[in-house]
Amino acid sequence: MSDPYETTEAHLDRLLGRALNSFDLPDRLVGRLRTALAHSSSLYTTHHSPATGLWRESHRHTYLLADGGSASLWELVYRQEGDRTVRHEVFASKAESCLAVSRLFGETPAEEALDPALLSGDEEPDDDIAVFSALFAASPPARRPRDYAPEESADHARRVLRRAENADRPGEEVAARLRSAFAHQITQAFGARQCLLDGRDAGFSLYEHAFVLLDGTEVSLWEVEHTATPDGRHMCEVYETEAVARGAMELRARVR
Repeated sequence: MSDPYETTEAHLDRLLGRALNSFDLPDRLVGRLRTALAHSSSLYTTHHSPATGLWRESHRHTYLLADGGSASLWELVYRQEGDRTVRHEVFASKAESCLAVSRLFGETPAEEALDPALLSGDEEPDDDIAVFSALFAASPPARRPRDYAPEESADHARRVLRRAENADRPGEEVAARLRSAFAHQITQAFGARQCLLDGRDAGFSLYEHAFVLLDGTEVSLWEVEHTATPDGRHMCEVYETEAVARGAMELRARVR
């Protein structure tokens, strides 16, 4: 499974950036992948030959898309005989990755045998859904320890609340509690995304502002930064819970 603390956008950029052939992917597919909300990666096959130094691995990267569908990219990572350079190639289907193995190594292992159905593009669509069913049914990963910084945290909380433009932002009760904040941490939450709004791109980012108070309790503010505004300007909204913040992001992305 992929690192839950790496955003899907960052993961996709890293994958496409290291692939030698990413320009061969269909533009429509890349465009759909840019709407991905979540991702999962797994090692699919591996073949190592210590005697020759030749090795290869195939990885499957599955993405949950904003339209409710899913898509996979197949990554081939390899090193050829007599060459210590590690290379990456990425493909839109398992069949294409198998053809690349045949091209590079002159063989098609049994576990990568070509299926005529795969060559036609009919690639076990239910598999992607199964991957994400398992992903979201699993217990969430343990949260990494906080790394709080004691630097004018009460003032930081005041500024976060002051720039919030949503009518349902946290009220005076929350603001009063945060006046006793003495340390805080800011992290970008999993799930940054882009969408097409009235013919233009709109971006969304979600940040958690976590505070520790003088009495030892922890309080978080969830800030949504986006450009899904009529004139495309940057806007900040702040919520008390992650669930409400994510719901607001989805609502903004759907409104045309």
